[in-house]
Amino acid sequence: MSIFKIVLAALCICSGPSATAQGPDKNDRALIATEKDDFPDGINQDESKVPPYPLPEVLVAADGSKITTAESWKTKRRPEIMRLFETQMYGKGPREMVTLTTRVRSENKKALDGKATRREVTIMFTPDPGGPHMDLLIYTPNAAKGKSPAFLGLNFNGNHAVQPDPEIMMSLKWMRSDTKGGVVNNRATEASRGSEASRWPVSMIIDRGYALVTAYYGDLDPDYDDGFQNGVHPLFYKEGQTRPAADEWGAIGAWAWGLSRALDFLQDDPAIDGKRVAVMGHSRLGKTSLWAGAQDDRFALVISNDSGEGGAALSHRWFGETVKRINTSFPHWFCDNFKQYNDRVFEMPFDQHMLIALIAPRPVLVCSATEDLWADPKGEFLSCLGADPVYRLLGTDGLAALSMPPESKLIRSTVGYHLRPGKHDVTDADWKAYMDFADIHITKK
Repeated sequence: MSIFKIVLAALCICSGPSATAQGPDKNDRALIATEKDDFPDGINQDESKVPPYPLPEVLVAADGSKITTAESWKTKRRPEIMRLFETQMYGKGPREMVTLTTRVRSENKKALDGKATRREVTIMFTPDPGGPHMDLLIYTPNAAKGKSPAFLGLNFNGNHAVQPDPEIMMSLKWMRSDTKGGVVNNRATEASRGSEASRWPVSMIIDRGYALVTAYYGDLDPDYDDGFQNGVHPLFYKEGQTRPAADEWGAIGAWAWGLSRALDFLQDDPAIDGKRVAVMGHSRLGKTSLWAGAQDDRFALVISNDSGEGGAALSHRWFGETVKRINTSFPHWFCDNFKQYNDRVFEMPFDQHMLIALIAPRPVLVCSATEDLWADPKGEFLSCLGADPVYRLLGTDGLAALSMPPESKLIRSTVGYHLRPGKHDVTDADWKAYMDFADIHITKK
């Protein structure tokens, strides 16, 4: 039996009547919530209640022909899938090039007790000094003998929240309310310094020989439905245009665009190897990292952490957050065309296994958490499994698992997967998995 048929069989087993009749396996039981009130009506949290579902075939073209060669994938099927995601989900980003100008705002060559150099660099998207820009926070290991591989990711509460360092510039941008995190009236306060440090173990990253680059996602587009007036979208409006068209980028598209602009800068950075940059994101920013990696093949490794619906989890599978719920709660994240599938999910001619396939043959790591049922850990694993045939067609080892692995076991193949105990978060255990995976795929190659 071919690998393609094995994968399809595995998907049918996971979603079909037999799985329901037999009940969930040992690993499935760990994913079933014990509280019936965890989710609102219409959201399933019981693995035994997942009905059979159709899954669009990744290696069958729109005209019904089978894709059997790497060439036909690259020239026929991949462009088809990319157009679907561009026009029906994330939206088309701008094709226009922008001239970036940069300014080093600060540098400390003895950061983290002397083992790192910390820099702050502003990237301007227009010649106007008051125009849209993003501020990068960069840590590089002083012990490096050459250019360092790097992790690049966006943060939720500003660069100053990554470390409790009073010298890091505090973001003045709009932020989501978070009084515990020191955000008051949608603005950061001194109390927010270091509030996200648990998610960014900078010292551990530096000790492993990696650089870290991060920026506040609100630099690119504020995370609320503002009609796309306060981020980078207006830079690309045509004459008379006031918001993106139905098939044009939403907030996730803007955040992904910003990650590529950061990578533009890193290509020429003397301390960082621009060919060994891993893009990483958590939750909505995990959706962003996947979309950024699918569009920009300069990213050497793509990492999704608890990205769930609209990220790594299958939309056709009824478990956790749904297309309708995400579009209702966050109408600005995706393009307007995506809303047509709110009550017609089975009519979607694409799903997230196809997004992961767009990254092939580059390595991708999907990370989940056992208690994060909203993000559907099993659905995230099944997306990896569904992308496996493309990775194998392109000559890689694909995903080295046909069933969901036990918690804390890192699947180290080109398509990687890791299930961590715990809730929706980023922990040291996650970062250890990222770096162990990166050691194999971008550092020791």
